[in-house]
Amino acid sequence: MSLDPAVTNPEHYKVVFENERVRVLEYTDQPGERTTPHEHPDSVMYTLSSFRRRLVSGDDEREVELAEGSVSWLPAQRHHGENIGDTATHVLFVELKDAVAGSGMPEATASELGPQPS
Repeated sequence: MSLDPAVTNPEHYKVVFENERVRVLEYTDQPGERTTPHEHPDSVMYTLSSFRRRLVSGDDEREVELAEGSVSWLPAQRHHGENIGDTATHVLFVELKDAVAGSGMPEATASELGPQPS
């Protein structure tokens, strides 16, 4: 079973660019919408709109709030999320293809969930 977000959640994730080194995903959702479990390799995340969401990985969860224009590192992880804010989410992910991907993706701990400060 693929945990590629463009496959598991095509209504939210769209591939907008891909080559042999990177893949760029555009993510959008509305308040109250959720994703199913999926994986991200090491990525850079650029927020095009401010948002607030809950991310869950295994037994760990974390609420994340980011301002429009934020750029963050997202370490490889498996999670699912929910828009718990009052605004739509619009984000670009630049996924690095040199990172490990596939069924061996580790569950993230609460401190690792979501984007990390630079």
